[in-house]
Amino acid sequence: MKRSVLLIAIILLFSGCKGEQQLTMTPKEVLVKGGVEIPIYDFKSFESLLHIDDGKVRLINFWATWCKPCIAELPYFELINSEYKEKGVEVLLVSLDLPTDVESKLIPFLKKQQIKSKVVLLDDPDANTWIPKVSEEWSGSIPATIIYKGKTRYFYERSFTYNELKTELRKMM
Repeated sequence: MKRSVLLIAIILLFSGCKGEQQLTMTPKEVLVKGGVEIPIYDFKSFESLLHIDDGKVRLINFWATWCKPCIAELPYFELINSEYKEKGVEVLLVSLDLPTDVESKLIPFLKKQQIKSKVVLLDDPDANTWIPKVSEEWSGSIPATIIYKGKTRYFYERSFTYNELKTELRKMM
């Protein structure tokens, strides 16, 4: 009986997994408040999100609620998300806000702006270690964006207009 229960538990545990990549994408915490869900990652658990090779084009934008140029371009990422989601494009907004500001600033901002793109919080204070792993070109300034598909990737340490973002996205399609 114990073996049957153990076997069933093992099957259930691994039935939803697609290889090791799925296991490494687990956030260290998920904060849910007012219907908004924010997965919180350290860089080790986040890093695999930068290397998914499933045929989709990914736009990963690093931003924060206190960054004016970041806020100005967020509507363009939202437009891309709504217009290109069915075409195999995935938008991920990576907030670099302080963890102490998630409930008081980040979640209210997301609700007020009606952000529909997936948002995660990157909570890893050792930025000097993880920034060059995101891109050797990155000084650490935000906004910063990666557009990639498989092994082809472009990194931008700047803000975008909608047309500029769409032009860069189309290079990957």
